[in-house]
Amino acid sequence: MSATLPITDAQDWKILCVDDEPNILAALRRLFRQAGFQVLVAGGGAEALQILEAEAVDLVISDMRMPGMNGAEFLHEVRQRWPERMRILMTGQSDMASTIDAINRGEIFRYVPKPWDDGDLLLTVRDALQVQALRREKERLERLTAEQNEELRQLNASLETKVMERTLELQQAHEKLKKTFFTSIRVFSNLIELREISLAGHSRRVADLARKIASNLKMGVEVSQDVFLAALLHDIGKIGFPDDLLVKPANQLREKELALYRKHPEKGEQILMALEDLRVAASMLRAHHERYDGTGFPDGLAGEDIPLGARVLAVANDFDALQLGLFSLRRYSPDEAKEIIVKGSGQRYDPNVVNAFIGVAAEEAAPKEVHVSALDLKPGMVLARDLVARDGILLLAAEHMLNDGLVRQIRQYAVAECPNLIVAIRS
Repeated sequence: MSATLPITDAQDWKILCVDDEPNILAALRRLFRQAGFQVLVAGGGAEALQILEAEAVDLVISDMRMPGMNGAEFLHEVRQRWPERMRILMTGQSDMASTIDAINRGEIFRYVPKPWDDGDLLLTVRDALQVQALRREKERLERLTAEQNEELRQLNASLETKVMERTLELQQAHEKLKKTFFTSIRVFSNLIELREISLAGHSRRVADLARKIASNLKMGVEVSQDVFLAALLHDIGKIGFPDDLLVKPANQLREKELALYRKHPEKGEQILMALEDLRVAASMLRAHHERYDGTGFPDGLAGEDIPLGARVLAVANDFDALQLGLFSLRRYSPDEAKEIIVKGSGQRYDPNVVNAFIGVAAEEAAPKEVHVSALDLKPGMVLARDLVARDGILLLAAEHMLNDGLVRQIRQYAVAECPNLIVAIRS
């Protein structure tokens, strides 16, 4: 009796039949070959193990009672060495206890009593091979899942790497843009100072002091940056001033000159308002000549109505301007300028800003300095003052530490442009 099995082509499956009786093996070979299976036979357990070592068998069918190695022992060995092989036990014994023991030891799929029914045996084999097919499909899917998971892991790792690389590129691009932006701001801030050597470094000093005051007031990073930018550009509105008006003391200005001078904060704001990133700084710049008591210009703002950044800028700017002689013919020392700022607290200046300024000034006692010829400079020296070229261009800011390259460049400049160049160095 034969049956068609609803599994993948029968010829793809290989069955090993083990029995010590040749007529039994012949019958099994004939049955399974007619069903389309590949069939191998062995007359005992030892011979069957040799075949299993050489052949990829899908299903092992073994008789229970065989000389030497019985079916239970043989299938147990198969289970130990090739657990993926399906196993069926055929037995004619009436001892059920021995059969159950054999099933347990060999983890046998099913046992078939002798004599067998061909249809039932083929159905049993079909069930076993279906289980084998499902097991293999499960293993295939697990391998596929593992491979896909590994590919996904590698893809994620690759994406993470690419994201990190792209993020780094963007950060570098941002830093480059930021550096370029600040470089441009510094160039703008030097436009006025290039026209008058006595103003060299004024905007930078004001910006440094304003940022320190803002930090002391805990104004936050972004606001402090806007204060710094406003300070760098606070005189940009003077771009159209005649040369003699740039350094003329405020108390010496004639009526028309004073009217022009009072317009420079508004002019500066107008110049910067087209730049989105500078609008906050521009509003601070506009109000940096307002007075705390309301008598300033251009809008007559008073007290808290004046932007805090502008109140900070007013103190920082006036402290440096007093030393440059921009308010009167007299140039004040740092201590004298500080005293004037303190006296103006509550009238010209915001008392809180003045207190913050005093705190900054207390932390920064003027460093002692020595004057060194450019040819005697050494790496590791720190500038006590701005190093300014003869044409007013700021070469290096105060507090800059010299290295081999900078020393070499300063010496080259001195030989080419200024043989008697003397540099102020912190002692």
